[in-house]
Amino acid sequence: MVPFMQLRYSFRLYPTRGEQAALGRAFGCARVVYNDAVRARRTAYEHKLPFPKIGALSRILITEAKKTPERAWLGEVSAVVLQQSLRDAESAYSNFFASLKGERKGPRLGEPSFKSRKDTRQAIRFTANARWKLTDAGHLLLPKIGEVKVRWSRTLPAVPSSVTVIKDSAERYFASFVIGTDPETDQARFETPGPDAKIGIDLGLTHFAILSNGMKIDSPRFLRRAEKKLKKAQRELDRKQKGSRNRAEARLKLARAHAAVADARREFHHQLSTKLIRENQAIGVEDLAVRALARTRMAKSVHDAGWSQFVTMLEYKAQRYGRTLIKIGRFVPTSQTCHVCDRIDGPKPLHIRTWTCPGCRTVHDRDINSAINVKKAAGLGGHSLRSADKTTAPVVAQRSETGSHGLPDVARVA
Repeated sequence: MVPFMQLRYSFRLYPTRGEQAALGRAFGCARVVYNDAVRARRTAYEHKLPFPKIGALSRILITEAKKTPERAWLGEVSAVVLQQSLRDAESAYSNFFASLKGERKGPRLGEPSFKSRKDTRQAIRFTANARWKLTDAGHLLLPKIGEVKVRWSRTLPAVPSSVTVIKDSAERYFASFVIGTDPETDQARFETPGPDAKIGIDLGLTHFAILSNGMKIDSPRFLRRAEKKLKKAQRELDRKQKGSRNRAEARLKLARAHAAVADARREFHHQLSTKLIRENQAIGVEDLAVRALARTRMAKSVHDAGWSQFVTMLEYKAQRYGRTLIKIGRFVPTSQTCHVCDRIDGPKPLHIRTWTCPGCRTVHDRDINSAINVKKAAGLGGHSLRSADKTTAPVVAQRSETGSHGLPDVARVA
């Protein structure tokens, strides 16, 4: 049985100037409450006192603070926004302590820090208690903000449980709705592939993905293609005087250029991952050491490819649509092994794209041979590779909220 999942559907918002001012107040109040919570935690730690509970913080930092002249302006925004900001601080500390204890996967997290008004990304969250709603005119009615115009690219499949309003570095506004999914309905969207629809994927730089069936998918190189435009925008920013209006406009121009690159890359990853999930029952992929590769001379190309984002999309879409995704260990010698006779021929420089197996004399395309070996190491075709048995493990996607953040027009949840 496929577990219950939650997805995010993001849509572009177009607030008026008055609504932008109201959203700015809400962002500021949420930031102040978050910083007050972090400060309360640090003060308790310095004085060796028990950490205050969220109930006590809510009473002191919100309810009682509104009655003081210094914090009276907290009453100008929805109380739910402030409560959710407090919960965000609580979650940040929970994740921090779990990381210290080794209970949380991924890189080690640092202690939560203070938020700044100069942060390029701002966000506030409204739950059902805030009594927000979608009007008959298709606007998003937010308490103490108003009816904000939404550009709908598709209909919502169910009633959202919450909405997060986001302002990104390019000063674009988005509404991100959290919606629960029905596993049976999701899986019915795609026709189930046959049992032999299995594939291995070798990720690269010259070609973004090489499939075990011989197909090669070119790398779009979005950053490289926009590099000239980005450099020009960066030089214009560097010439402007700090604190001037011209510098603010130049910064916005640069941010929008970078956002366009990120949006195009995300769209490419969504389309490709959805196509692979639709057409295959099982997929094998390498567990690449992206952080290590990003410290080499290929760092810019590695970041431009965005392998981690692509694999993450494969993970949650495989879980959503009932497919199987298997990651193989990064130390499996897929590029050194002949997929015909399993002879390991040793490492080869990157400029060698074809090689001949000394055992069976088969001429291999380096990338296609690696993709076939990825498929074999994942146990999806023929006998498994030697030394791959202990590194092969099915991946259960851990993603409570998925979808497209920061997309200008289309909520790309496929």
